[in-house]
Amino acid sequence: MTEEQNLLAPPSQKGGGLTLRGLRDGGRPRLPRYRQLRCGGLGTPRPGAGPPSPPAATAAASCPRGAGPARPKSARPAGTGSEPPAARAMAGRNPGTELELGWISKVHVNRPAVVRHAEQIKKWRTVKGNWQAAWLLKAVTCIDLTTLSGDDTPSNVHRLCFKAKHPIREDLLKAMDMHDKGITVGAVCVYPARVTDAVNALKAAGCNIPVASVAAGFPSGQTPLETKLAEIKLAVEYGAREIDIVISRSLVLTGQWERLYEEIRQCREACGKAHMKTILATGELGCLANVYKASMIAMMAGSDFIKTSTGKEVENATFPVGIVMMRAIREFYWQTGNKVGFKPAGGIRTAKEAITWLMLVKEELGVEWLTPELFRLGASSLLEDIEKQIFYHVTGSYALQHDLAMA
Repeated sequence: MTEEQNLLAPPSQKGGGLTLRGLRDGGRPRLPRYRQLRCGGLGTPRPGAGPPSPPAATAAASCPRGAGPARPKSARPAGTGSEPPAARAMAGRNPGTELELGWISKVHVNRPAVVRHAEQIKKWRTVKGNWQAAWLLKAVTCIDLTTLSGDDTPSNVHRLCFKAKHPIREDLLKAMDMHDKGITVGAVCVYPARVTDAVNALKAAGCNIPVASVAAGFPSGQTPLETKLAEIKLAVEYGAREIDIVISRSLVLTGQWERLYEEIRQCREACGKAHMKTILATGELGCLANVYKASMIAMMAGSDFIKTSTGKEVENATFPVGIVMMRAIREFYWQTGNKVGFKPAGGIRTAKEAITWLMLVKEELGVEWLTPELFRLGASSLLEDIEKQIFYHVTGSYALQHDLAMA
């Protein structure tokens, strides 16, 4: 049995239970093989920066997978599999770079190819049995469990934090021999006013799950920069370890890239030691080329994650947008050696959708991104469907209303 086949082999082949290695490495027995794309790139390389990259700045119309460059084998970046797993752990935060408008000045996105690739993704066969259960547990560890409602109170935030620590019923985990693996969600996400409630609830529960707070004029971004910075600092002061900021879409639509870079850079400084996720609100950026450009600007300015949506737009996380953003992340990594995380958010409600996003991340960015440090799913109702699927996997029957009361 090969190394990849052994990652998530059923109990009959491995002697029982799902494996932590399967959760950590995200083994994929039946997914499409990762292919380097032999076509033109989405971005223009910075002169003299890093190893040589393909010179093309446009996506070739003949490329069946959309837009995105292939990296020569001789230019393979460090940390992609040639060293032991311990050495491939996430390096610190993204320090950002100086503003390089040359990276985005000649960008062209082959929209028909990207959409065609996205349609193919929807037809991917999903995994079944123990492999499906392992992928679903992996998805649980990457969820930002969220409540962003106007009627949030300390009591429902406390309830959310309890669910964050116990995302899957204990007896179900025991049946899969996963009860002692410390499976929790990736973070709890709330408004700044509810950060203290969440921090206290998680502290009382005795767990170290980070609290994330939206800020910077969420969800519209239509507030003065001074107000945005003050809100970020307050959220950090209250105990938030992750900050989800939202950009000013008008700066993208009017091509004010220098001003957008400076605004995100100041937000990054206001975050201090807290990790910063930058929400692009892709449904309001007009076109996929703007999505790519905004992604690159956000990463240059020091974003630790780039995130698709606030969840409040008409159009939220879609596969075409995800493909373009992940190609930008890959290009930025090739140019700088800095890994930036990816977070699709908004409209992800089913276990099947969660697995498809995990598959796409593995194909576009590789196994290294399948960790909570580099991949998150923004969701409020996704966990309920995942727990239902795991309940069915363990018991062979569908859950009744009272079976998953905390979902």
